[in-house]
Amino acid sequence: MPLTIWCNALFDEAALRQLREATAAHRLVFSSEASASVLAAGSRDPALARADIALGQPDPEDCLRSKRLRWVALTTAGYARYDTEVFRETFRARGAALTNASSVFADPCAQHVLAMMLALGRQLLPSYREQLTERGWRYTERRAASQLLTGQTVLLLGYGAIARRLVELLRPFGCTVYAVRRQARSESGVRVIGVEDLTRVLPLADHVINVLPDNEATRDFVNARRLACCKAGARFYNVGRGATVDARALAEVLRSGRLGAAYLDVFEPEPLPPEHELWELPNCYITPHTAGGRADQDAALVRLFIKNLAAFESGEAMEDRII
Repeated sequence: MPLTIWCNALFDEAALRQLREATAAHRLVFSSEASASVLAAGSRDPALARADIALGQPDPEDCLRSKRLRWVALTTAGYARYDTEVFRETFRARGAALTNASSVFADPCAQHVLAMMLALGRQLLPSYREQLTERGWRYTERRAASQLLTGQTVLLLGYGAIARRLVELLRPFGCTVYAVRRQARSESGVRVIGVEDLTRVLPLADHVINVLPDNEATRDFVNARRLACCKAGARFYNVGRGATVDARALAEVLRSGRLGAAYLDVFEPEPLPPEHELWELPNCYITPHTAGGRADQDAALVRLFIKNLAAFESGEAMEDRII
């Protein structure tokens, strides 16, 4: 039976053509207000009430009101807008599904973190800053400060798709890897710990990598108390969500010199205001929420949807399913 698929994602022409071809047996309708960015919240749209499937960033209230809706396919890894008790309960009661796009963004985010870990260790960023300013030849200083990632200790705050992919990328370096998560199941090559053990492990970590989502339990998870437990000279990375970090406390610990450096890709708010103190700190490195970026993003999102559509129709397990 043909399904009505509602979409408010703004895909490029090639990805859109692929989507149309793959859904030719169904009815594909587009919202009058498309979202150019996958991070942007979608607008209310009465047309969603007539859809079986929603692709993109549908308004959560519209999703709850539409009893016909059987599957919401998000075009983001994050799903904070939908991560509420009422949303979960409503969808479970209906037997409806919610999927995200973690598998699309896990590899770029993991590679982004690894790139920064190596860049900081090999003194690439300070050297580049010098190239743009004094053009000094700090041979002895740079060589003495250069570090190997090999054998270092990594602490992951959260253990979802990004963290799992990063663990794979770190394997050749022989790192000791800890991961904090709610369910303390064992993982190959990872020492999983509960939140209650975090202050014990923080002093051991050379790298603290935050991949936490934004929800009530994670807001300001990285706070002054936990930052004070970090090993002197440790490096902090955030590719999770800005709201999970107390930015003022982070700035203070960076200013004090206790943290060696911070690499930040996500903030609260975004864009980060030009006058924000984090821009000014010499040991803080900022990218504008681009860790998940990939040139083939639209094509990858459409491929994931097509794959999951086939599973949805056949009653098989869907990739990146949350509910």
